[in-house]
Amino acid sequence: MLFNSLNYLIFFPIIFMLYWWLNGKSLKWQNIMLLAVSYYFYSCWDWRFVFLLAFSTGLDYFSGIIIHEAKTQLKKKIWLFLSIGINLGFLGFFKYYNFFIDSFGELLRNFGLQIHYSTLQIILPVGISFYTFHGLSYVLDIYYDKIKPSYNWVNYTLFVSFFPLLVAGPIERATHLLPQLETPRKFNYTKAVDGLRQILWGLFKKIVIADNCAVFANEIFNNSAHQSGSSLVLGAIFFTFQIYGDFSGYSDIALGSARLLGIELLKNFNFPYFSRDIAEFWRRWHISLSSWFKDYLYIPLGGSKGGNWMRIRNTFIIFLVSGFWHGANWTFIFWGGINALFIMPSIIMKTNRNNMEIVAKGKYFPNLKEVLQLVSTFTLTTFCWIFFRANSLSHAFEYIGGIFKKSFFTIPSIPYATIFLLIIFITIEWLGREGNYALEKLDLKLGKPFRWLVYALIILAIGMFMQTQETPFIYFQF
Repeated sequence: MLFNSLNYLIFFPIIFMLYWWLNGKSLKWQNIMLLAVSYYFYSCWDWRFVFLLAFSTGLDYFSGIIIHEAKTQLKKKIWLFLSIGINLGFLGFFKYYNFFIDSFGELLRNFGLQIHYSTLQIILPVGISFYTFHGLSYVLDIYYDKIKPSYNWVNYTLFVSFFPLLVAGPIERATHLLPQLETPRKFNYTKAVDGLRQILWGLFKKIVIADNCAVFANEIFNNSAHQSGSSLVLGAIFFTFQIYGDFSGYSDIALGSARLLGIELLKNFNFPYFSRDIAEFWRRWHISLSSWFKDYLYIPLGGSKGGNWMRIRNTFIIFLVSGFWHGANWTFIFWGGINALFIMPSIIMKTNRNNMEIVAKGKYFPNLKEVLQLVSTFTLTTFCWIFFRANSLSHAFEYIGGIFKKSFFTIPSIPYATIFLLIIFITIEWLGREGNYALEKLDLKLGKPFRWLVYALIILAIGMFMQTQETPFIYFQF
């Protein structure tokens, strides 16, 4: 069931009414209802993988309790490694089995050895990368005495499988979400309206921006050998906005849906394309994943304590692992490595914490220095996305080579309507960049008549571009 589908537009209002009807009657039954709904939501993709989700959840639930109650450090470690090993084993098998087999076979062929092997037709369980990280963070937090385990099976299972975040995040923490599930929620009209507004903006990002950009990005990337240099540049720019509109649009709908149910999820995006350097970009892009790797990989590896060498080594590890997390293809690993290279100068010169505030805060326009920083960072980011989108490393290098080798000054077939929509989108994002999402602060700046006009135009645009065949979100494949 896709967020951008008619099914969800029917499904969610029913859940909303039933959920608040149960409010005040019993928190337990309210959570049980949410849990049942979440498992139904997940079963709509492939009911067989409900059992995998349930097994992973049960493993982490009991592991957390046993680790907390264990009298010896050895027993704690055994159950920690058991939880980590089994969860990563499932993730590795479903997501990376064929990748490792193919890569190993290719390596042997390079040494003149021919082996016969077969790959498996493995279906990737939707959301496995996300709910695996939910469970791992919970068990690790218990092991390091940051939290105590939940003894309420319903609440913990709901923490892992809460339907707005189940298939594509944000990656939640037990310290943030579990207390909300254990506390009675009260309906708040202001928050509910805010949730609807964020859902509206998320749908606009996905349906109007991402899906329109995808049409041209796919055409150019799939036929890159026959495109001019200028068309290849345009294709990379379109994909840059496609993936942002697609993924941040999903996050907006997830956060808005949860807020309508009285639950606040972690913020996942903070206007990343208004960043002045790559370090700032990664503080604003997929925030829940970046913070997860920081807390559970970067800091345990030593963080920045060992000077520049330690910071450089650990940063490369984080970005390479992050790339590999995204998918079983060398393109993702290379994408992670390129981002690590681009962030290195700021780490070496210790300027990676310079741009902590939103750009041009309190102003309508950035100054010349900020413009140059924004353009250069956007250019580097767009370059990196070529590797993310390409089918293979050879495709990525051919694509980049084509930009410079082919006629760069040939005027491409420009989709003016899509570019016009992008200009409107960027303008709204810029004006609302000091809020949690674009419409939040923008709404406060507009008078009531103009505000409702903006809402009406957004709804009209969504209706005009909504396709009869829903397009899946990109991050569902991760």
